[in-house]
Amino acid sequence: MLVECVPNFSEGRKPETIEQIARAIKSVPGAVVLDRHMDADHNRSVITFVAQPEVVVEAALRAVEKATDLIDLRKHIGQHPRLGATDVLPFVPVRGVTIEKCVALAHEAGRRIWEELSIPVYFYERAALRPDRMRLENVRGKGFERLREEIATNPERAPDIGTPRLHETAGAIAVGARPFLIAFNVNLRTNDVAIARRISRAVRERDGGLPFVKALGFELRSRGLVQVSMNLTDYEQTTIGRAFEAVREEANRLGVEIAGAEIVGLLPRAALDRSAPYFALIENFGETAVLENLLEAADTSSR
Repeated sequence: MLVECVPNFSEGRKPETIEQIARAIKSVPGAVVLDRHMDADHNRSVITFVAQPEVVVEAALRAVEKATDLIDLRKHIGQHPRLGATDVLPFVPVRGVTIEKCVALAHEAGRRIWEELSIPVYFYERAALRPDRMRLENVRGKGFERLREEIATNPERAPDIGTPRLHETAGAIAVGARPFLIAFNVNLRTNDVAIARRISRAVRERDGGLPFVKALGFELRSRGLVQVSMNLTDYEQTTIGRAFEAVREEANRLGVEIAGAEIVGLLPRAALDRSAPYFALIENFGETAVLENLLEAADTSSR
């Protein structure tokens, strides 16, 4: 039985910070870190780890605790919207575990985060306690700075667990349970972020685009590019290839070249089409991006 946990941290420029968080996860027997991804422009990192249901919450708590010690959100500047030092904490069923079990784990983690770390908690996706908080973007709103103003005065922004006041340095956290999500980005050869935002609006579900696609446009200042950053929440219904083609069509229409593509974190083997046009454009692709490859390697090493 395995659960995947994919915490996102508001730090993408200090490798030593992410290394300390990864070590905190690995300090729990049975927790295996499979992947870590850092982005300096977003100033955000993603760590992917797996563990059995009995220990996954403890490993997650140690990660959140270490991030709380090391990250001061008041000093954080980056392209990606965020609520907290640990921004999101999703639990994902991998093997022999139901989504209902992951919901229970998310609720346990949220309770402990408040009781042990005094960080207010919002539940999202399948773990949401309110229908309007199913979608992460509704929970996050305008991010940390706006929530700091609204949490105590607007009942609609009150946390699901905890008092209506942000942790001074760690903010708040969104804890969820969800099926497998693929984070897929397409980089454009322009520095005009308005183009990326226009394409994002055209392809994302909430504005009439592709089903199961969330998208935002970001500036990659360090590279002189912009990015259409997508989350594919059901890769069987909307494949990576379909999402890529939608972005490419809009880019062609606007006269912009595609500079490359990127997978953040891991993806299931079945989601990857090596013959599709996007595959040759994926930057720094390695077989360790495929979840099953890492799980098989971990199983082998544990024998």
